[in-house]
Amino acid sequence: MTTPPTGGSTLLPGLPTGMLRIHRGEMIAVAIIGLILGLIAVFFPGATAVTIAIVFGSYLIASGIFRITAAFVADHVSNGMRWFTAIMGLLIIVAGVLCLSNPFGTLIVLAYVIGIGWIAEGVIDIMSGVRRTGPRRVLGVISGIVAIIAGVITFVLPAFGIATFVLVGGILLIAVSVTTLLTLPRATKVSR
Repeated sequence: MTTPPTGGSTLLPGLPTGMLRIHRGEMIAVAIIGLILGLIAVFFPGATAVTIAIVFGSYLIASGIFRITAAFVADHVSNGMRWFTAIMGLLIIVAGVLCLSNPFGTLIVLAYVIGIGWIAEGVIDIMSGVRRTGPRRVLGVISGIVAIIAGVITFVLPAFGIATFVLVGGILLIAVSVTTLLTLPRATKVSR
């Protein structure tokens, strides 16, 4: 396999082969961390909020480091995109550090924010459903009612909301991690 004139990989046009190797390794590491954390969240749902926050705070820090590293090693990326990726990585690391420094408080605040968001979304769905006609009207109102109920439950019982988020988040984390591992280019292709 030959290298294109731009110096990039033929697997991912515009991405240098060295960057692809580093990117692949980091993606494997983040996917494995995500898979482990997802399995912990699914198989140990009774874990305390503090443990959950520490686990997800660690994941956020690993993900932020990955983004910052990608910003520094990318050859064919504009300076604006490089800075944006690095700043996003830094913000993700800060979020992870906040989760680790005050895990319980962080999760409770997150539950309240999500609860308020669902209540607001429910009100909007109901208003939108009332304005419609036919079956979409009923579905809009039902969707709004469900969102408001979920928001109130999350707001009133944040620990229950967090436990539910952890279970669903763990399942999604497993799915994303497995998908990432299955869709990576093969190592033999990268080394050519």
